[in-house]
Amino acid sequence: MPTLSRFLVILATLAGLVYAGMLALATFVQPVERDVTIRLPAERVNKAP
Repeated sequence: MPTLSRFLVILATLAGLVYAGMLALATFVQPVERDVTIRLPAERVNKAP
């Protein structure tokens, strides 16, 4: 059983580190807003039914 306990503790520690990293990224990194322009060919827009 000691190996199972050690394995679960390691998994819990890794999960905590991943969660802390995600929380830090969500808190400290601000997204940059910018305009996006997508050009569509006229054939795709003006299709005749």
